[in-house]
Amino acid sequence: MRLFGLIGMPLSHSFSQRFFTEKFKEEGVADCQYQNFEIDDVSRLREIINNNAGLEGVNVTIPYKQDVLQFIDQADEAVRQIGACNCIKIARGKLFGFNTDVVGFWHSLQPLLQPQHKKALVLGSGGASRAVQHALTKLQIEWTLVSTTPFPGRIRYDAIDQDLIQQHTLIINTTPLGMYPNVDDCPAIPYHFLTHKHLLFDLIYNPEKTRFLLEGEKQGATICNGYEMLVGQALESWRIWNDPLLGQ
Repeated sequence: MRLFGLIGMPLSHSFSQRFFTEKFKEEGVADCQYQNFEIDDVSRLREIINNNAGLEGVNVTIPYKQDVLQFIDQADEAVRQIGACNCIKIARGKLFGFNTDVVGFWHSLQPLLQPQHKKALVLGSGGASRAVQHALTKLQIEWTLVSTTPFPGRIRYDAIDQDLIQQHTLIINTTPLGMYPNVDDCPAIPYHFLTHKHLLFDLIYNPEKTRFLLEGEKQGATICNGYEMLVGQALESWRIWNDPLLGQ
């Protein structure tokens, strides 16, 4: 039995196990299983690998996308540049790190882009945010990082005014604000300055419409949640795990 899984904390509302279980069933893949490995410390990754002989790959979610790098034997270019890993291939006793968030985000965002989407505000500074920044750079979209923590190269939420909103017609939420069950939360930006020219993208997929997206929708903005991004990153993980040329 080929085994794959997800590490993170918490995993009670995780997407991956349901997605892969349904995928295996629909495609008649009888020799594969995907399970959650909820761990309270990233160092337990080695324990999981040692105790599951058939484990060929794992996805990595909050809060371990950066901490897991210490266990990676070889990282691809995206992981090296971003400093975050969400997909590990286990082959020949070694761990190969990839970042499939970049691919998932790229393919879900690109069809929505319009000529006015030249500048973006990226809300949040975690591992997912780094993947978004990497993809935006490749798409030649200028981005500004917004964070609650003062740091060179970032701006604070209270610095976002009408002028910044008008200049940045693409706004991406990479924070967990608004994720179920805390559905009343949302990033503190001046939503009343949004227009029909704006595109709001939320990496959250549960609920389908976060308060962040609902506030944008009220102002006529185009909105998109993170579901298609999750599907894209999962399919890219599956491709990596099954590519014999990766992990050599």
